[in-house]
Amino acid sequence: MPKFLLSIAVFFCLTLKMRSQPPTQQQLEDRKAKIQLEIQEKEQLLKSVKTKEKSVIGQLLIQKEKIGLKEKLIKTTEKQTKLLNNDIYINQLKINQLNKDLEQLRKDYAAMILKSYKSRSDQSKAMFLLSSENFLQAYKRAQYMKQYASYRKMQGREIEDKTKQLTGYTNQIVVQKKEKEKLIVENEKEKEALEIERKEQEKIAAQIQKEKGKITAEIKKKQQETRKIDQQIQKLVRQAIAAANKKTAAASVKSNPKTTAAEKKAIESSTKIVLTPEGKIVSDNFKSNKGRLPWPVEKGAISLGYGDQPHPVFKSLMVHNSGIEISTESGATARAVFSGEVAQVQQITPLKKAVLIKHGDFFTIYQNLSSVNVQVGDKVSAKETLGKIRTDPDGQTILKFLVSQNSVYFNPTSWLSGR
Repeated sequence: MPKFLLSIAVFFCLTLKMRSQPPTQQQLEDRKAKIQLEIQEKEQLLKSVKTKEKSVIGQLLIQKEKIGLKEKLIKTTEKQTKLLNNDIYINQLKINQLNKDLEQLRKDYAAMILKSYKSRSDQSKAMFLLSSENFLQAYKRAQYMKQYASYRKMQGREIEDKTKQLTGYTNQIVVQKKEKEKLIVENEKEKEALEIERKEQEKIAAQIQKEKGKITAEIKKKQQETRKIDQQIQKLVRQAIAAANKKTAAASVKSNPKTTAAEKKAIESSTKIVLTPEGKIVSDNFKSNKGRLPWPVEKGAISLGYGDQPHPVFKSLMVHNSGIEISTESGATARAVFSGEVAQVQQITPLKKAVLIKHGDFFTIYQNLSSVNVQVGDKVSAKETLGKIRTDPDGQTILKFLVSQNSVYFNPTSWLSGR
């Protein structure tokens, strides 16, 4: 096989091996810590919503998120226990092998000591050398005696080393068994807590069923309002595209006097942003960060996903969402997910504001703000505060977040990091 093909084969084998390696105890412990932190966030969020005593749907959605996280926590702990079982089994095999090795070494060492004892006198050693037939044989016998003594010492050290290893593995198993017992107890407590959470979920669901007619009417009314707001947002995006292209056309005429009226008009009338070289760099940077963007809120949970879908509570009722809705705590602020330029700041309804940030030919849109900290033309950086999220009369604090390239919308969840 040619060397370069062999190198490629080795590379792919190593890559597959790395991908197939199971997580370590430390990685699982880090994952658990992250899940526990998310559970705490959900508990705080649930407490905040419950104090309003109105948003039962909000309570149910957060409760579902919390149950899902607890299930993840239980599975992660089970993986830790399984990993410990594997480690204990491997260590026990090592202990068994060491015991066998030590038994054989001690037998060999005892036989060697006995043999040495029988020929221990200096006179017998001298006779062994003097009885040689020639000088070469005497030299070889002297070397043999020296090597024999050295081998004895080496065997003694090997017995000592293996005894230390045996003690080490034995102590390690004791620690691992204690850790395993701790994980089992911890998991049992989490399972008990999960059952309590499920009963709480059933209680909230029963309350919602009693108010089904009223809540369904509210959902339909909200969907009508959402469609109107979507139309306003689309209009704002078109206006932002037109404003950006007008600026690009003016810059093109200024930098190149030979730009014709037809070329200028083509830029201005385009339904997509005509990217300058600088704008393309920004657009490409935004695109390359797909799946790694920070969340537009510090803490929160997705309460309504993207696209046409059954309502998370009333499955027979279809709802549309051009972005995602993120439930957060009262007083929370919206923050930019990527550096860019504020393209629009608009009053969508008497109580709701929206901010559009341009990233080349991409837009991120932040809706349902009660107040705004930025102005059109401002340059913002990632995680910079844009404004305060409105808390509605039902006690829900929800940010609607959208991502588009020109006027084509995407599922924002695929752009955000897994936190």
